[in-house]
Amino acid sequence: MSKRVLTTESGAPVADNQNSASAGVGGPLLLQDQHLLEKLARFNRERIPERVVHARGSGAYGYFEVTDDVTGFTYADFLNTVGKRTEVFLRFSTVADSLGGADAVRDPRGFAVKFYTEEGNYDLVGNNTPVFFIKDPIKFPDFIHSQKRDPFTGRQEPDNVWDFWAHAPEATHQVTWLMGDRGIPASYRHMNGYGSHTYQWTNADGEAFFVKYHFKTNQGIRCLSSEQAAEIAGKDPNSHQTDLLQAIERGVNPSWTLYVQLMPAAEAADYRFNPFDLTKVWPHKDYPLRRVGRLVLDRNPDNVFAEVEQAAFSPNNFVPGIGPSPDKMLQGRLFAYADAHRYRLGVNHTQLAVNAPKATVVNNYGRDGFMATNAQGRHAKNYEPNSYDGPVETGRPLSAPLAVTGHTGTHEAPLHTKDDDFFQAGELYRLMSAEEKSRLIANIAGGLSQVSRDDVIEKNLAHFHAADPEYGKRVEDAVRALRED
Repeated sequence: MSKRVLTTESGAPVADNQNSASAGVGGPLLLQDQHLLEKLARFNRERIPERVVHARGSGAYGYFEVTDDVTGFTYADFLNTVGKRTEVFLRFSTVADSLGGADAVRDPRGFAVKFYTEEGNYDLVGNNTPVFFIKDPIKFPDFIHSQKRDPFTGRQEPDNVWDFWAHAPEATHQVTWLMGDRGIPASYRHMNGYGSHTYQWTNADGEAFFVKYHFKTNQGIRCLSSEQAAEIAGKDPNSHQTDLLQAIERGVNPSWTLYVQLMPAAEAADYRFNPFDLTKVWPHKDYPLRRVGRLVLDRNPDNVFAEVEQAAFSPNNFVPGIGPSPDKMLQGRLFAYADAHRYRLGVNHTQLAVNAPKATVVNNYGRDGFMATNAQGRHAKNYEPNSYDGPVETGRPLSAPLAVTGHTGTHEAPLHTKDDDFFQAGELYRLMSAEEKSRLIANIAGGLSQVSRDDVIEKNLAHFHAADPEYGKRVEDAVRALRED
């Protein structure tokens, strides 16, 4: 069997891929060597700007299967029939570190799912924690700057990390999650995923429900201690990627069961705390988990760059029956995610195979730009309305409208009767076993004791005292002991 002929990018056959053209034997190389110049020029451009956050990631394909009837809450087509399957792509990631960081680190994990539905792609972007550090997107760039490498030292600095948290009391709940036993998952397969934000479902009768997503791992929760993580990260920085790849390759397909919490929209205004606050969970006793379906990963990408690095998710990619809520962090991300991909990948990134719809056809009037492949023929028009049978609007909103009132301005979120930055952090602490509490205290004290400013330490200690007196005292004692050593 004859081998295929190696060609240049223009399709011309390559005569020699081992030796560059030179001016005589041992002479200088020639500018006319098109194959050499093309290879070097492409090599220089093989990398694209990495994500500012969630840079280090892994991903896999699979399917979502509906197991329970939820048509009373949403008319989303991919959820309308028990047994219906929809192809998905799921990208996992760490948040703060760069593309070259290790997998086994204490950091939240991204959990982003792209559903290739028959009514377009639906992107659900979340984390492995149900809450986040802040509640307003205007603080997000500052938060990430505090967690990334310092401009001078080139490393993550405890002074920066804890100084920001000292001035963000709402972060206390997420800090308690992050510093606890679930702060370092043993693998991507052994952690839960959450939509984290509050979204909206709308049923066929126009009734609106606010919804939170919970993907519960069917492999069971497994986590690493700080000591175990340090050892694994040193031996195999790609530990989570390796685990996911090898599990799927040997047919051990990871899966998650999707549950949702549903709040009738009318109940949101009088709920005891702001239900759109990303730093808080909804207690299950108020809104129990309702099973929806099962997500299974069963196929690895063929090319990590093409299908993981170039995978683009935007929480603004909704489908009929699903929409946004007044969650401020979600509202900011509706713009920021898609804009990040336009910068990294170009305006036509939605035409890439991993991002393009698979169960429907794109019909719009977008044209041109870098790497455009959507010319659509000589008779297709690029404006609307037109007289040439171009695609037309449906006139049906994707979700129920959100009521608005009042004056424009930079408002703080409306206070509910039980709004508080510390209560849920204390509740989480009080749920922990004695051993879990001890590990949490050690993890917090290990970082906080490295902070150089006493006032920053005191501000953070005040947050833990406010969450729970015992919690605060134990952190304070542990920090003091470490600083006296």
